[in-house]
Amino acid sequence: MHHAIREAEEDFKQGTTNMNFKALGAEVTGTFMLTAAVLGAAFYSFGGAPGVAGGAGIVGVALSIGLAVMATAYAIGHVSGGHYNPAVTLGLVAGGRFPLADAPGYIAAQVIGACSACGVFSLIGHTGETFAANGWGKPFSMLDATMGQVFVIETVLTAFFLLVIMGVTRKNGPALLAPVAIGLTLTVIHLMSIPISNTSVNPAHSMGPALYAGGAALSQVWLFWVAPILGGVIGGKLGNWLLGE
Repeated sequence: MHHAIREAEEDFKQGTTNMNFKALGAEVTGTFMLTAAVLGAAFYSFGGAPGVAGGAGIVGVALSIGLAVMATAYAIGHVSGGHYNPAVTLGLVAGGRFPLADAPGYIAAQVIGACSACGVFSLIGHTGETFAANGWGKPFSMLDATMGQVFVIETVLTAFFLLVIMGVTRKNGPALLAPVAIGLTLTVIHLMSIPISNTSVNPAHSMGPALYAGGAALSQVWLFWVAPILGGVIGGKLGNWLLGE
């Protein structure tokens, strides 16, 4: 993951691109697994009593996505840089780590991966009427958070996420431990924000459930594009400045 991001940065500085079909395939696959991890845990391991099957709760969902991102980053992250998230892709563009010309292809691949995971779960069923979509107010927010509150937390936490990514993938950074840091950061983000927004920090992850849930979820999904991308750009710019790149 570290090396792929650094290679993309070098290509960006040299005015070339490094996108290929394998990279796009890796982004589809990684985003599929990320989305499947968080939705699968939310659908099938959330509602039971503690200590029995189905009792994973918020901690289980948070660990599921964090471990999935860590594993896929180690397995296939070197192919594409392991973005799996439009906000990460555009945050890395803002931070000078990724060429803008390659961003549309990555984002399309990420949306395809997330929607494909939702398609699999629609066949399995037992997904609930909201399809674990992100949103504000009931029934999407456990705490009945307002649109403004959701916008703030999604922006701030995505900026934090990008700052971590920029730091651990820097030149001479902890390359072997970068996926661990990124996965654990995503776990922490979910622990903090599931009760507020059901946690997005990833427009592709939000788009899939919104399409399958329709209605209010689809009408609110714009926020989960705007806020995470804004946060990603802020985090990318801040990381670039702090790291002196």
